[in-house]
Amino acid sequence: MSQPVSTAVKVGKTSEAADGGAIPRHVAIIMDGNGRWAKARGLPRTVGHREGAEALRRVLRASAEFGVDYLTVFGFSSENWKRPPEEVTDLMGLLRLYLRQEIAEIDEKGVRLRVIGNRDRLSSDIIQLIEEAERRTAGNSRLNLTVALSYGGRAEIVSAAQQLAKAAQAGSLDPEDIDEGAFQRHLFTSDMPDPDLVIRTSGEKRISNFLLWQSAYAEYVFMDKLWPDFSGEDLKIAITEFGGRKRRYGAAG
Repeated sequence: MSQPVSTAVKVGKTSEAADGGAIPRHVAIIMDGNGRWAKARGLPRTVGHREGAEALRRVLRASAEFGVDYLTVFGFSSENWKRPPEEVTDLMGLLRLYLRQEIAEIDEKGVRLRVIGNRDRLSSDIIQLIEEAERRTAGNSRLNLTVALSYGGRAEIVSAAQQLAKAAQAGSLDPEDIDEGAFQRHLFTSDMPDPDLVIRTSGEKRISNFLLWQSAYAEYVFMDKLWPDFSGEDLKIAITEFGGRKRRYGAAG
Protein backbone atom coordinates (compact mmCIF):
# COMPACT_ATOMS: atom_id res chain seq x y z
CA MET A 1 0.00 0.00 0.00
CA SER A 2 1.36 3.46 -0.87
CA GLN A 3 2.15 5.81 1.97
CA PRO A 4 -0.01 8.92 2.55
CA VAL A 5 1.49 12.15 1.28
CA SER A 6 0.49 15.65 2.43
CA THR A 7 -1.40 17.54 -0.26
CA ALA A 8 1.04 20.43 0.24
CA VAL A 9 4.00 18.34 -0.85
CA LYS A 10 4.50 18.71 -4.59
CA VAL A 11 5.82 15.26 -5.33
CA GLY A 12 7.53 14.75 -8.67
CA LYS A 13 6.51 11.68 -10.65
CA THR A 14 9.65 9.61 -10.91
CA SER A 15 10.20 7.63 -14.06
CA GLU A 16 12.09 4.37 -14.38
CA ALA A 17 15.54 3.85 -15.82
CA ALA A 18 16.50 0.96 -18.07
CA ASP A 19 17.95 -0.86 -15.05
CA GLY A 20 14.68 -0.53 -13.15
CA GLY A 21 15.84 2.26 -10.82
CA ALA A 22 13.79 5.41 -10.30
CA ILE A 23 14.75 8.62 -12.10
CA PRO A 24 14.04 11.75 -10.04
CA ARG A 25 11.84 14.23 -11.84
CA HIS A 26 13.55 17.18 -10.16
CA VAL A 27 17.25 17.29 -9.25
CA ALA A 28 18.71 20.23 -7.32
CA ILE A 29 22.46 20.74 -6.97
CA ILE A 30 24.59 22.81 -4.61
CA MET A 31 27.60 23.33 -6.87
CA ASP A 32 30.37 23.60 -4.29
CA GLY A 33 34.15 23.47 -4.57
CA ASN A 34 35.18 25.83 -7.39
CA GLY A 35 37.51 27.84 -5.17
CA ARG A 36 39.14 24.82 -3.58
CA TRP A 37 39.60 23.21 -6.99
CA ALA A 38 41.50 26.28 -8.18
CA LYS A 39 43.52 26.67 -4.98
CA ALA A 40 44.69 23.05 -5.13
CA ARG A 41 46.14 23.80 -8.56
CA GLY A 42 47.65 27.17 -7.68
CA LEU A 43 45.16 28.94 -9.96
CA PRO A 44 42.94 32.01 -9.44
CA ARG A 45 39.46 31.31 -8.12
CA THR A 46 38.11 32.69 -11.41
CA VAL A 47 39.51 29.67 -13.22
CA GLY A 48 37.65 27.40 -10.81
CA HIS A 49 34.39 29.20 -11.55
CA ARG A 50 34.98 28.88 -15.30
CA GLU A 51 35.60 25.15 -14.93
CA GLY A 52 32.47 24.99 -12.82
CA ALA A 53 30.53 26.40 -15.78
CA GLU A 54 31.91 23.58 -17.91
CA ALA A 55 30.70 21.07 -15.31
CA LEU A 56 27.22 22.59 -15.53
CA ARG A 57 27.24 22.03 -19.31
CA ARG A 58 28.07 18.36 -18.75
CA VAL A 59 25.34 17.96 -16.17
CA LEU A 60 22.79 19.67 -18.41
CA ARG A 61 23.47 17.16 -21.17
CA ALA A 62 23.39 14.22 -18.79
CA SER A 63 20.18 15.37 -17.10
CA ALA A 64 18.37 15.52 -20.43
CA GLU A 65 19.75 12.11 -21.43
CA PHE A 66 18.67 10.50 -18.13
CA GLY A 67 15.13 11.88 -18.38
CA VAL A 68 15.29 14.46 -15.59
CA ASP A 69 12.58 17.08 -16.14
CA TYR A 70 13.78 19.80 -13.75
CA LEU A 71 17.33 20.79 -12.80
CA THR A 72 17.85 23.54 -10.25
CA VAL A 73 21.36 24.75 -9.42
CA PHE A 74 22.64 27.08 -6.72
CA GLY A 75 24.61 29.62 -8.73
CA PHE A 76 25.10 32.49 -6.27
CA SER A 77 23.68 32.78 -2.77
CA SER A 78 22.56 35.93 -0.99
CA GLU A 79 25.50 35.36 1.37
CA ASN A 80 27.97 35.25 -1.54
CA TRP A 81 27.75 39.05 -1.80
CA LYS A 82 30.04 39.06 1.27
CA ARG A 83 32.90 37.59 -0.77
CA PRO A 84 35.81 39.81 -1.85
CA PRO A 85 34.59 42.45 -4.35
CA GLU A 86 36.99 41.28 -7.04
CA GLU A 87 35.61 37.72 -6.85
CA VAL A 88 32.02 38.97 -7.02
CA THR A 89 32.94 41.08 -10.05
CA ASP A 90 34.52 38.05 -11.73
CA LEU A 91 31.45 35.93 -11.01
CA MET A 92 29.11 38.56 -12.45
CA GLY A 93 31.34 38.80 -15.51
CA LEU A 94 31.16 35.04 -15.97
CA LEU A 95 27.37 35.20 -15.63
CA ARG A 96 27.20 37.85 -18.36
CA LEU A 97 29.39 35.73 -20.60
CA TYR A 98 27.25 32.64 -20.00
CA LEU A 99 24.01 34.48 -20.73
CA ARG A 100 25.40 35.96 -23.94
CA GLN A 101 27.17 32.92 -25.33
CA GLU A 102 25.26 29.89 -24.10
CA ILE A 103 21.61 30.83 -24.48
CA ALA A 104 21.49 30.04 -28.21
CA GLU A 105 22.71 26.50 -27.55
CA ILE A 106 20.44 26.07 -24.54
CA ASP A 107 17.48 27.18 -26.62
CA GLU A 108 18.46 24.90 -29.50
CA LYS A 109 18.59 21.90 -27.15
CA GLY A 110 15.08 22.58 -25.87
CA VAL A 111 16.07 23.79 -22.40
CA ARG A 112 13.94 26.34 -20.60
CA LEU A 113 15.93 28.72 -18.39
CA ARG A 114 14.55 30.46 -15.35
CA VAL A 115 16.29 32.46 -12.64
CA ILE A 116 15.03 32.69 -9.06
CA GLY A 117 16.26 34.96 -6.30
CA ASN A 118 16.44 38.65 -5.43
CA ARG A 119 17.35 40.59 -8.58
CA ASP A 120 17.56 43.96 -6.82
CA ARG A 121 21.32 43.68 -6.30
CA LEU A 122 22.07 42.54 -9.84
CA SER A 123 23.17 45.12 -12.39
CA SER A 124 20.59 46.31 -14.91
CA ASP A 125 22.38 44.74 -17.88
CA ILE A 126 22.43 41.32 -16.18
CA ILE A 127 18.73 41.62 -15.35
CA GLN A 128 18.04 42.45 -19.00
CA LEU A 129 20.07 39.44 -20.18
CA ILE A 130 18.18 37.19 -17.75
CA GLU A 131 14.80 38.47 -18.92
CA GLU A 132 15.76 38.03 -22.57
CA ALA A 133 16.97 34.47 -21.92
CA GLU A 134 13.78 33.60 -20.05
CA ARG A 135 11.60 34.96 -22.85
CA ARG A 136 13.61 33.21 -25.55
CA THR A 137 13.43 29.80 -23.91
CA ALA A 138 9.95 30.05 -22.38
CA GLY A 139 8.42 27.59 -24.85
CA ASN A 140 11.02 24.85 -24.38
CA SER A 141 10.14 21.67 -22.51
CA ARG A 142 12.92 19.10 -22.84
CA LEU A 143 14.53 20.23 -19.57
CA ASN A 144 13.66 23.00 -17.12
CA LEU A 145 16.85 24.65 -15.86
CA THR A 146 16.43 26.95 -12.88
CA VAL A 147 19.40 28.95 -11.63
CA ALA A 148 19.26 30.38 -8.10
CA LEU A 149 21.05 33.76 -8.13
CA SER A 150 21.32 36.13 -5.19
CA TYR A 151 19.09 33.53 -3.56
CA GLY A 152 18.49 32.57 0.06
CA GLY A 153 15.93 30.09 1.31
CA ARG A 154 15.09 32.07 4.45
CA ALA A 155 14.60 35.27 2.46
CA GLU A 156 12.28 33.41 0.08
CA ILE A 157 10.17 32.17 2.99
CA VAL A 158 10.02 35.68 4.51
CA SER A 159 8.95 37.11 1.14
CA ALA A 160 6.12 34.57 0.87
CA ALA A 161 4.99 35.38 4.42
CA GLN A 162 4.99 39.11 3.62
CA GLN A 163 2.86 38.58 0.52
CA LEU A 164 0.33 36.55 2.49
CA ALA A 165 0.28 39.15 5.30
CA LYS A 166 -0.37 41.97 2.81
CA ALA A 167 -3.21 40.01 1.21
CA ALA A 168 -4.75 39.34 4.62
CA GLN A 169 -4.35 42.99 5.60
CA ALA A 170 -6.03 44.09 2.38
CA GLY A 171 -8.94 41.77 3.09
CA SER A 172 -8.42 39.63 -0.02
CA LEU A 173 -7.32 36.61 2.02
CA ASP A 174 -8.84 35.10 5.13
CA PRO A 175 -5.99 34.23 7.55
CA GLU A 176 -7.81 30.96 8.26
CA ASP A 177 -7.23 30.00 4.63
CA ILE A 178 -3.45 30.23 4.95
CA ASP A 179 -2.16 26.67 4.77
CA GLU A 180 0.91 25.01 3.30
CA GLY A 181 -0.57 25.09 -0.18
CA ALA A 182 -1.29 28.82 0.00
CA PHE A 183 2.20 29.47 1.32
CA GLN A 184 3.79 27.39 -1.41
CA ARG A 185 2.00 29.33 -4.12
CA HIS A 186 3.95 32.42 -3.08
CA LEU A 187 7.40 30.84 -3.41
CA PHE A 188 9.69 31.39 -6.40
CA THR A 189 9.15 27.76 -7.37
CA SER A 190 5.36 27.77 -7.18
CA ASP A 191 4.92 26.19 -10.62
CA MET A 192 7.56 23.49 -10.16
CA PRO A 193 7.53 20.13 -8.37
CA ASP A 194 9.62 19.99 -5.22
CA PRO A 195 13.09 18.47 -5.69
CA ASP A 196 13.25 14.71 -5.34
CA LEU A 197 17.04 14.63 -5.09
CA VAL A 198 19.44 17.26 -3.75
CA ILE A 199 23.14 16.79 -4.49
CA ARG A 200 25.98 18.68 -2.83
CA THR A 201 29.52 18.38 -4.08
CA SER A 202 32.90 18.97 -2.37
CA GLY A 203 32.32 16.76 0.66
CA GLU A 204 30.52 19.39 2.74
CA LYS A 205 27.38 18.12 4.45
CA ARG A 206 25.09 21.10 4.88
CA ILE A 207 22.32 22.71 2.83
CA SER A 208 23.50 26.34 3.01
CA ASN A 209 20.08 28.03 2.93
CA PHE A 210 19.08 26.35 -0.36
CA LEU A 211 15.43 25.49 -1.09
CA LEU A 212 14.64 25.12 2.60
CA TRP A 213 10.89 24.74 2.17
CA GLN A 214 10.98 22.79 -1.08
CA SER A 215 13.50 20.15 0.01
CA ALA A 216 11.62 19.05 3.14
CA TYR A 217 11.17 15.53 1.75
CA ALA A 218 14.03 15.39 -0.74
CA GLU A 219 16.68 12.70 -0.68
CA TYR A 220 20.18 14.10 -0.15
CA VAL A 221 23.38 12.78 -1.69
CA PHE A 222 26.67 14.33 -0.56
CA MET A 223 29.62 13.69 -2.86
CA ASP A 224 33.31 14.28 -2.15
CA LYS A 225 34.13 15.41 -5.68
CA LEU A 226 34.69 19.14 -6.22
CA TRP A 227 32.19 20.70 -8.62
CA PRO A 228 34.58 21.40 -11.55
CA ASP A 229 35.36 17.65 -11.64
CA PHE A 230 31.70 16.62 -11.57
CA SER A 231 30.59 14.63 -14.61
CA GLY A 232 27.56 12.99 -16.11
CA GLU A 233 28.79 9.71 -14.62
CA ASP A 234 28.76 11.31 -11.15
CA LEU A 235 25.18 12.40 -11.73
CA LYS A 236 24.34 8.84 -12.69
CA ILE A 237 25.91 7.58 -9.46
CA ALA A 238 23.78 10.00 -7.41
CA ILE A 239 20.62 9.05 -9.31
CA THR A 240 21.38 5.36 -8.82
CA GLU A 241 21.69 5.92 -5.07
CA PHE A 242 18.40 7.81 -5.12
CA GLY A 243 16.76 4.93 -6.96
CA GLY A 244 17.74 2.54 -4.20
CA ARG A 245 16.07 4.51 -1.43
CA LYS A 246 12.51 4.19 -0.20
CA ARG A 247 10.76 7.52 0.19
CA ARG A 248 8.23 7.63 3.04
CA TYR A 249 7.37 11.32 3.36
CA GLY A 250 7.31 11.07 7.14
CA ALA A 251 5.17 7.91 7.29
CA ALA A 252 6.22 4.60 8.79
CA GLY A 253 7.87 2.19 6.38
